[in-house]
Amino acid sequence: MGATTMHKENDKENDDAPALPGWPVLDIGREKKGALVEQIVAAVSVMVGSRALRIGTRMPSVRQFARCNGVSTFTVVESYDRLVNLGLLSSRRGSGYFVARHEIAGTPQAAVPASPTAIDALAPDLYSGVSEALPVGAGWLPPEMYGEATVLDAVRQAMRVPASRLRGYGHPLGFPSLRQHLALTLSEELFQLEADQVLLTHGATHAFDLILRSLTKPGDTVLVEDPGYSNLQSLIRHHGCIPVGVARGENGLDLDALAALAAERQPKLMFVNTVLQNPLGTSLSQAQAHRLLALAEQFDFWLVEDDIYRELAARGEASLAAMDGLRRVIRVGSFSKTLSPVLRVGSICASPSLVAELVRVKMLAGLTTSEINERAVYHAISARPYRRMVERLIAQLADGRERSIELLVQAGMAPLARPRGGMFVSAGWPDRQTPQWHGKLVADLALKSGILLSPNEFFMLRAPDTVWFRFNVAYTDNPVLLAFLQSIRPVR
Repeated sequence: MGATTMHKENDKENDDAPALPGWPVLDIGREKKGALVEQIVAAVSVMVGSRALRIGTRMPSVRQFARCNGVSTFTVVESYDRLVNLGLLSSRRGSGYFVARHEIAGTPQAAVPASPTAIDALAPDLYSGVSEALPVGAGWLPPEMYGEATVLDAVRQAMRVPASRLRGYGHPLGFPSLRQHLALTLSEELFQLEADQVLLTHGATHAFDLILRSLTKPGDTVLVEDPGYSNLQSLIRHHGCIPVGVARGENGLDLDALAALAAERQPKLMFVNTVLQNPLGTSLSQAQAHRLLALAEQFDFWLVEDDIYRELAARGEASLAAMDGLRRVIRVGSFSKTLSPVLRVGSICASPSLVAELVRVKMLAGLTTSEINERAVYHAISARPYRRMVERLIAQLADGRERSIELLVQAGMAPLARPRGGMFVSAGWPDRQTPQWHGKLVADLALKSGILLSPNEFFMLRAPDTVWFRFNVAYTDNPVLLAFLQSIRPVR
């Protein structure tokens, strides 16, 4: 849906409503210094930052605002767009615009404004896989590492679906055989699970969306890891919630800071990568996982365990779902890292009562998911070669990580953490802190050299004070990348 259509739909909800009580006429005018859009953005930012507008407050519709302040609707649309990009407002289809957070640029929890090159322009290439540039910052692996023959054979078997299954939309929870297989596998390896506690989704991001739709409302605080998964931060804001970062580094989460934030902000839930965290590649210790569960219990918030890298990790790593038994933990899984992201199949494991609500929201938001895709995944993971394929993938990634770290050190970079496994190494220049030197600038230069990078702005809520990138180890061992990094190596 285009931006213009979205604005029209947002406006329909409020267009004929009376002016919102207490809404002031802003002191703006053409004779004042600065364009009208800049004046509106500045005025609303001050009102949000000073808490004159509370989190969750619905803004006037575009037409209401235009009439009230004597400006064009086009001016208001652009102003609201900029405020959404700054994270101060959120836009929800059919409901209008809401105040999303109070922190503005310069405060400790301020989000980094989206930059056209580092985030908006790079993201499609990083996810599409069609760019000719070297995908060093991508989150997917080369097809040959997944085991092309296994995946293609599974797709061919899935296409032999019985004619009777071409009627209807499929089971609301997802393809029964795949759910039963997941329940059996997880029961053997991690925690006891019934097939009716498994809800299949259109990938992990769809799972996050369903969870946010079901458990939050505009204005709720949602804790995330900082740095962490970039799309999740944007998705939280899209739902009108306030993402608040908890620092994560080589030694795990800052649990003391988490406790203070939970006491102050009363979060509704927290998203966490227990194992092989994106972008650092680290895993929480058993002790940290136990304390995290205790804090969730103490401050009464849900834990969403992003567990999509579990199959690439060593046995025995901490599992929040296993420790908790799905009482206040919701486990999200995916097959994009061991099969192919093209199949777009994810899963949610949760308590029976929560699954009932999640499936209701799933049907409201888009009916069922693709049984063809789910059949393909089932055929792939239940085939005899699958386990050997995953073991081979783990070994290839281990070799790739070692080579990547050597190359990055050779280029004068330092890893942020020593990964415990998986497909990522994050590294940068800890001593390069000049304002002119930032990830967006380097990403621009890299793109001109035919290299796609994921800069630190892509993963952080805080304004970064150093420059670093997430490297995919499947593509890092390339002389083109090494030559580029050495060409921009900071002079000490």
